[in-house]
Amino acid sequence: MEWVFDASVTMAWCFDDEKTAETDALLDRIGAGSPAIVPQIWALEVANVLVQVGRKGRITPAKRRQFLAMLEGAAISIDVIPAKSVFNDVLQVAKEHRLTSYDASYLELSMRLGLPLATLDKALHKAARATGVSLL
Repeated sequence: MEWVFDASVTMAWCFDDEKTAETDALLDRIGAGSPAIVPQIWALEVANVLVQVGRKGRITPAKRRQFLAMLEGAAISIDVIPAKSVFNDVLQVAKEHRLTSYDASYLELSMRLGLPLATLDKALHKAARATGVSLL
């Protein structure tokens, strides 16, 4: 079954001090080829975190390359929606649930496709529950 996950889950896969049994189970799911879909913003969010932690010396270039190779080899589809949908649908979800537009893009995707969502973000978790989106 297809599912949606956000950058908070993704980055937990990269750093030992952020991983949990739940995020490891989600990584196993990816490793087993379970197809996932993410909004277009996901790649930019992951790249931004990697830039920031690289500047702080928290990740080596070799570890970054290894992590990105794992992501690139995984069954992850990128959902691309037109700007009109962002300006209408994602913005509406953000306003209704007091989320950033970035977080709202994950929730809107889950809602639109009827897919479960994996997140470590408390506000996004709360909003998903309020909308009836299943959480992993």
